[in-house]
Amino acid sequence: MTDWLQSYGEMAERVRRHDWASTPLGLPKQWPDVLKTTVALSLASHFPQAIVWGPDLIMLYNDAFVPILGSKPDALGRRFDEVWREAWSEIGPIVQGAFDGQATYIENFPLVIERGEGPEQAYFTFCYSPIRDQFGKVVGMLDTVTETTSTVFMNQRLAVLDAIGTAVANVTDPQDIMAATTRILAAHLNLSNCAYADMDEDEDGFTIRGDWARAGSPSIVGHYRLADFGRLAVANLRAGKALVVNDNRVELAPQEAATFQSLGIAATICVPLIKGGRLTALMAIHDKTPRCWSSYDLALLKEVTERSWAHIERARADAAVREGLAALAELNATLEERVEERSMRLKQTEAALRQSQKLEAIGQLTGGVAHDFNNLLTIIRSSVDFLRMPGLSNERRQRYMTAVSETVDRAAKLTSQLLAFARRQPLKPEVIDVGKQVQNLGDMLETITGARMQVKVELCDRPCYIRADLSQFETALINMALNARDAMNGQGTLWLRLKCGEGMPPIRGHAGSGQPFVAVTLADTGTGIASEDLEHIFEPFFTTKEVGKGTGLGLSQVFGFAKQSGGNVDVSTVVGEGTVFTLYLPEVEAEKRHEPTREESTHLILEKGRRRVLIVEDNLEVGRFANQILQDLGYETAWATNAEEALEMAGPDAAAFDAIFSDVVMPGIGGIALARELRRRRKDLPVVLTSGYSEELAHSGPEGFEFLSKPYSADQVSRILSRAMGAAD
Repeated sequence: MTDWLQSYGEMAERVRRHDWASTPLGLPKQWPDVLKTTVALSLASHFPQAIVWGPDLIMLYNDAFVPILGSKPDALGRRFDEVWREAWSEIGPIVQGAFDGQATYIENFPLVIERGEGPEQAYFTFCYSPIRDQFGKVVGMLDTVTETTSTVFMNQRLAVLDAIGTAVANVTDPQDIMAATTRILAAHLNLSNCAYADMDEDEDGFTIRGDWARAGSPSIVGHYRLADFGRLAVANLRAGKALVVNDNRVELAPQEAATFQSLGIAATICVPLIKGGRLTALMAIHDKTPRCWSSYDLALLKEVTERSWAHIERARADAAVREGLAALAELNATLEERVEERSMRLKQTEAALRQSQKLEAIGQLTGGVAHDFNNLLTIIRSSVDFLRMPGLSNERRQRYMTAVSETVDRAAKLTSQLLAFARRQPLKPEVIDVGKQVQNLGDMLETITGARMQVKVELCDRPCYIRADLSQFETALINMALNARDAMNGQGTLWLRLKCGEGMPPIRGHAGSGQPFVAVTLADTGTGIASEDLEHIFEPFFTTKEVGKGTGLGLSQVFGFAKQSGGNVDVSTVVGEGTVFTLYLPEVEAEKRHEPTREESTHLILEKGRRRVLIVEDNLEVGRFANQILQDLGYETAWATNAEEALEMAGPDAAAFDAIFSDVVMPGIGGIALARELRRRRKDLPVVLTSGYSEELAHSGPEGFEFLSKPYSADQVSRILSRAMGAAD
């Protein structure tokens, strides 16, 4: 009987039914107790395990081990060295070590195994442990293993992409970008050739302008016709599909394979780049011998192709900027010559020079915005491409959807920081207990900075308050704190000091004030700021940090927030000793703060009463999404594309709808003017205004109407409408 095998799953049943009499182990009832115990424990485990028993290396394994075997024949009861014949030269000595009494633990061990259509590179982390009988003699081996192939490939992919990004970060010539890219990719995949080609206008001819070729492989630079490579190449590439050929002599017609063979190519993957609906470029990897390409090879090539295009577009944009700056420099020189030659036109020349400097600043700002937004769009594009893949697991789908959502949030934060610097950010002022916020920041920094960095908080002896946007105030404090942390390289002392009732001194040529101000000071013991950098630290996208370590928007946000809130930010520094930032904001009296109602804190509140909401939005795409969101939330909706139409639909007493959800910036009558007129017709009508940016909002605010910044989520729409209607009720 094999009662010890009860209720252990499919493999336990297979062990019971196996013909053990024909194996060196004999019938299970004759097995040694140590073997029975080990087998029972293994079968009950959810961790992949195999047992190798006796000098004949007879193999048993549990359910979790089955996926590792893949398409191999039934390995139960067979010799371990026969099952893993293709990898025995690597694992045989390790097995012998276990039978000699030595346990072995190896991470990410590379093995070429056969479990699918052919040899496959795989990686495993495993532990081979000797099994001893009651006398201490080694009688078998326990193989505890987990496959790490996907993790290793992911790390390799990230390393390759990082290497390419580093290599081309400061490269300005597209040819040099592709030379570095093809070299790194070819070395990683052990290719004979890697090439990038531009398509002709007819989408048939293409030119390989640069390639990487391994020693002994010919260069394939030149001009070719796509049709010469066969019907499959034409059909796939023009349709935006990759061409994957493992052995062109077998898979293609002789005349089609001949073109590849003439170039010394036996196997290839070619990925098309479709832009604006046309075949724009190709990137291909080749091997001079037949090769079974893996899904990893294809996925990596696709990602490198897209990134290479982005790098090339960036280089071309940079070249255009350099040409513009050169033209601007020439213009400046010309203007200066005119100043010298014609003193009578001095004012005209000075005005032109100021305009030129303004254009240069706009160009730098635009370049920085384009760079950061292109990075964010790359994440969104890549995630969307992955979401389109058939058979995508739910876990990966959720991961890519989360990536898109988080990237949209980062894009919204970027625009918020830019608007804050320009003092165009619509603020939501409220009375804030500054001491509480400073103490919270100190507590957070103590948690995340580690033992080598001390955080000291010094508060004044009484509460003090400011009237400002809480989110922007917290962001300003965090931005200054992060700069201080980076300046100290994670080691030193950071002081957070709060003083109330302080006067604001003159700062950078701006007059001070004797009115009471709250002064929040952050002082560090870092490296200090070089004198040549000090005048630029509040400029957007200016940073002295390494590439990828900072956006250059942190201090510009602090400056913009301070000025828009009626204050300023001062800085003093000593190179090698540290830096002190002081944020001045007008002090106000305390007032009772509004506590969120249940409706405000509830997510996605579904309206059961079918209240009617009028949407006013001139952008058709945004309008459709807003309409769908409100209908999904249970509202009955109507949609007007301009304010004039909205006023007509609302009626003379504005009683046709329970609430208005309106854009601010529209042709003709704007959203704020519309809201005023609707309130004149009906004083208790809830109105919610929404905008990505509005000059009028930046100067005067939403004038008491509810305001929701774009981009917004369904959750935010639900909460603000519920709050607005609740207040009206």
